[in-house]
Amino acid sequence: MTGHRPAGLPLFRQTVRDDWIDYNGHLSEAYYVLIFGFATDALMDAAGLDAAYRDRTGCSLYTVEAHVRYLHEVARGSELTVRTTVLGVDGKKLRLLHEMFTGAPSGSPVATEELFTLHVDQTAGSAAPLPDASREYFAELLGPAPAWAGHGIRAVQPHR
Repeated sequence: MTGHRPAGLPLFRQTVRDDWIDYNGHLSEAYYVLIFGFATDALMDAAGLDAAYRDRTGCSLYTVEAHVRYLHEVARGSELTVRTTVLGVDGKKLRLLHEMFTGAPSGSPVATEELFTLHVDQTAGSAAPLPDASREYFAELLGPAPAWAGHGIRAVQPHR
């Protein structure tokens, strides 16, 4: 942990690699999730839940639920920015929202991912309280949930 208040929302940047392109010439769906995973890792590092913490304590964040929305195609070589907002944090739980943009984080995202995570003690095999400093860091990043957050996949209604 750096010991200072975060300056705005965390951003993660990644360039789309050639081997991430699918048979349709766009970013393959699995790589959206990989990039979002990198953004989660960067947030964990910033919150003090980095590799040294995991080695020392045997604790880590586990994703227990995720919802990805693929909104626009992403081309080979695109410069992507992921903006992360914390939607909720308590003793053991963290709810995150990642928004992926081409270029600067403005306008409409090309994809979103909403995550529900638990802080887990891997030795005990159960949820454990977040460290106070990490929980405080996440609380500083709390932001409002967009209207679509928290909704699952909507069923398609049959034509009548």
